[in-house]
Amino acid sequence: MRNSSRSQVDPFIVMDVMEAARAAEAAGRHIIHMEVGQPGTPAPAGARRALADAMEGDALGYTVALGTPELRERIASLYKDWYSVDLDPARVVVTPGSSGAFILAFTALFDAGDKVGLGEPGYPSYRQILRALDLEPVGIPTSADNRLQPVPTDLPTGLAGLITASPANPSGTMLDHAHLEALISASHDMGASFISDEIYHGLQYEGRAVSALEVSDEVYVINSFSKYFSMTGWRVGWMVVPENHVRVVERLAQNMFICSPHASQVAALAAMDCHDELRANLDVYAKNRQLMIDGLPKAGFDKFAPPDGAFYIYADVSEHTDDSRAFAAEILEKAGVAVTPGLDFDPVRGHQTLRFSYARATEDIVEGLERLARFMADRRA
Repeated sequence: MRNSSRSQVDPFIVMDVMEAARAAEAAGRHIIHMEVGQPGTPAPAGARRALADAMEGDALGYTVALGTPELRERIASLYKDWYSVDLDPARVVVTPGSSGAFILAFTALFDAGDKVGLGEPGYPSYRQILRALDLEPVGIPTSADNRLQPVPTDLPTGLAGLITASPANPSGTMLDHAHLEALISASHDMGASFISDEIYHGLQYEGRAVSALEVSDEVYVINSFSKYFSMTGWRVGWMVVPENHVRVVERLAQNMFICSPHASQVAALAAMDCHDELRANLDVYAKNRQLMIDGLPKAGFDKFAPPDGAFYIYADVSEHTDDSRAFAAEILEKAGVAVTPGLDFDPVRGHQTLRFSYARATEDIVEGLERLARFMADRRA
């Protein structure tokens, strides 16, 4: 049987790196994971307890497609707490991870062949999901001067939509209110829908993360329990849509997913009140971030914008290689450190960049930096 042309998407390279690291560990090697874009911590203890209790007395069957009312209400209250935004819970859609939200958003907003802009470097699955839906991703090269975030003058004509991320993956840089307002205004002026990826909100170190909902209600906002709430494998996220889009998205969600996992929704609701544990995780990331900012230059990786949020550093390694995939493989083989080639995030310029994640335990970050320094010293010798 033939495959569709829509199915011809590129691999998610970081997953290939993870598999190579797993194979090395299976062969008996100790690998430091700086490739993985996920917390090294489990879901909060309160979330796990809540699910254990629910499993004793609830069948945990289907929920309504938009998510349990309790979770939608609690998510809406987060916008009041974090951003001073009064949000109607009816506009909240609980999704199977942020990936499910992207599929719903792209399907609800765009027709086959539409062009959707995305900053590069950026999260690679935007591009691949768009292609699989017969949409045309339009890469927007960003500059170091703008901290690898798009600005209105970067936007090409003819876009049906624009997706931004703040804090961004892979750079960790953020959009302030004025910057975000300018991009939303420019998008609306050209008739383009605006999608704001905010899945790293809560993980910020320099300044405050601004939600697109502080600027406009005529946007799609996507978030997730994966990062700040440390629930990657639970596959539960959410998005906020304009009031007149709710029923459109609901119909799509009913048919595409039925609902997000009920068990994950129970855990997510409880996780939102585990403040002390989540703050402790953030303190670890903040410490790791400083170790990376100080330690990577000593190893020879000194060209990067210090991240405002998330848990990544995106480094220019052009003085060391013009093949980031081969360079990452060399680092894994000789240093025992898994890192992600920039080609995942920028298919044009990513052959000269690497992403380093600092989401794991502090002792792993310390050991990883020591290994990188030894490897680079040996490589220069």
